[in-house]
Amino acid sequence: MADGDRVGRKSEEDGVEILILKNPPVNALSTAVIADLDRRVQELAADPKVRAVVLTGDGQYFSAGADVKEMATMDLSQAPQVARRGLEVYGRLSTLAAPVIAAVNGLAVGGGLELALACDLRIAGESAKFGAPEVTLGLIPAYGGTQRLPRLIGIAKAEELIFTGALISAAEAARIGLVNRTVPAGQELRAARDLAHTIAQRAPKAVQAAKRSIREGLELPLEQGLQNETHLFEAEVMSSEDLAEGIMAFAERRPPKFKGA
Repeated sequence: MADGDRVGRKSEEDGVEILILKNPPVNALSTAVIADLDRRVQELAADPKVRAVVLTGDGQYFSAGADVKEMATMDLSQAPQVARRGLEVYGRLSTLAAPVIAAVNGLAVGGGLELALACDLRIAGESAKFGAPEVTLGLIPAYGGTQRLPRLIGIAKAEELIFTGALISAAEAARIGLVNRTVPAGQELRAARDLAHTIAQRAPKAVQAAKRSIREGLELPLEQGLQNETHLFEAEVMSSEDLAEGIMAFAERRPPKFKGA
């Protein structure tokens, strides 16, 4: 399989990009898949036309996590390097300028759950299941799961999921705030694409500045976060041509034509 083939890329109008995990049957996250994902993420990071990204899995599963068969043949001394590599790639995905939406079909467990957590938003099919089963293998979530999950759903619930390794339904994931919403099974990609196109039609620099302000602010005390918000507002938004277009379009009662400038 050629480089990049394990993670497909499809470009749509409005600057929406679709990334598709392609490692049947369960889209296991082998070292080769992680490498291909990294190539795709770096492509997107270098493309100023990208306004929103959807990440999904080909077939019946989003991702069942790490490639356990590959792990069984691996020298355990390699494990820290593999974990650091996954953490690095997921971090790069998380810090893309454009918002990233996970369209979760089937299973999102282990590294697959952590991949969904590295996205900004998550749309799940009603039959999807989520879990962090690493402790059942003698491991811990090491692609950012112990940090991103409690920040998203709270410490107590995150500890329950991680300590037990239990699977939860899409409905429960929505109830605890792990996913933004559920849709009928098989409709998750369409719903995520619709959301991506809605976001892509907003002012790109404003959306990207808002993402940066939210993500960076979570790591700062409130006062510093507010200062960072003001800085981004002044440096990224006030100087944009899209701001003038947005105001003019509102005054003229017409849809704005944002250029991302």
